[in-house]
Amino acid sequence: MLLKAGFTSESAKGSHSKWSHPQLQTKIIISGKDGNDAKTYLEKQVIEALQKLRNLGN
Repeated sequence: MLLKAGFTSESAKGSHSKWSHPQLQTKIIISGKDGNDAKTYLEKQVIEALQKLRNLGN
C-alpha cells in the first residue's frame, strides 16, 4: 500500500524499515520482516498517513 502511494523505504536497524513520502514530514517505522502481520498501532499509522496524503490531493 505504501509503495503504491509513493512512499519510499530505507533500511533501519535490524528487521525495521523506515518509510517516507516527499509530501509528508512524518516517517513510519515498521518492524518485522515483509509478509509478517503488522501490529494494530502500525496499521493505524499507515492508514492515517494515507488519509493525510489523500487530503493533500483534494
